[in-house]
Amino acid sequence: MLQAAYLALMPDASPADRPSIDAVLADFIESFDLLGDWEGRMEYVIELGRDLAPLPDADRIEANKVPGCAAQVWLAVHRDGPRLVFRADSDSAISKGNIALLLQLYSDRTPDQILAFDARAALDRLGLPQALTPQRANGLNNMVGKIRQAASAAA
Repeated sequence: MLQAAYLALMPDASPADRPSIDAVLADFIESFDLLGDWEGRMEYVIELGRDLAPLPDADRIEANKVPGCAAQVWLAVHRDGPRLVFRADSDSAISKGNIALLLQLYSDRTPDQILAFDARAALDRLGLPQALTPQRANGLNNMVGKIRQAASAAA
């Protein structure tokens, strides 16, 4: 379960070894299906956030804040050759888990890969927006929007 996502976060994994976004999504779907109820799924999302690498203070700037979130969320991006690498953090366990899930899908991808992926359909397939309060679902949507905005600017 989520072996592909684990490989994606390994520092020595070359981009060629990185599973596709669809493969990472399939692992999330499998994990969510195995967990069954929403209490277990939300605990899993929160656990994803606990595993995020710390965000340097230099990246905790206003320009990196994701607007419209129930909590403070920072999303920093830098280029690594043709790929975009995202780092993030939040002061809320749920928001931190949500952004961690998105980073596993999007980080270390090319702008074209990011823009070609239908995040709304993927998140709906996971049922994540429906499990969140409207304000948190809006924040999740804004996180995706900021990632896509960075990909558009880099394309």
